[in-house]
Amino acid sequence: MQSEQDIFYMKLAIEQALEAKKIGEVPIGAVIVKDGEVIAAAHNLRESENRAVAHAELLAIDEACQKVDAWRLEGATLYVTLEPCAMCAGASVLARVERVVFGAPDPKGGCAGTLMNLLQDERFNHQCEVTDGVMSEECGMLLTEFFRELRQRKKKKKESAPE
Repeated sequence: MQSEQDIFYMKLAIEQALEAKKIGEVPIGAVIVKDGEVIAAAHNLRESENRAVAHAELLAIDEACQKVDAWRLEGATLYVTLEPCAMCAGASVLARVERVVFGAPDPKGGCAGTLMNLLQDERFNHQCEVTDGVMSEECGMLLTEFFRELRQRKKKKKESAPE
């Protein structure tokens, strides 16, 4: 069941995803909330910065750590529009994020239950509570539309290229 609070913060993550889309990035957004306050908000910047690690979640985790002046984000919730990959799930565990809430599942890279569940693996010294599927349809459509438009642009470019 999606709580009103989860929907509210996921909408903020979606706003971040839309910011990414405006600059040609894959539309993924993240916000981190602690004690009812947004302490970080970020979106993908991999293409803009040519950095493999510039995922929305990592940028938000880094910003949140700076805000609380600690590497531990105990009591914090990460809201992200797409299921975290291995890198982002790992960072969430290492940063001691209490809870991860995501929208769309990622069948090709999701590590919060789809391919594996790094967030709740009991072999680690910390596990995150996971809530999945919050505004899943809206989050998924952002990605579907983005990649559809990208394929169309590539097709038009290919068709207009001189032979």
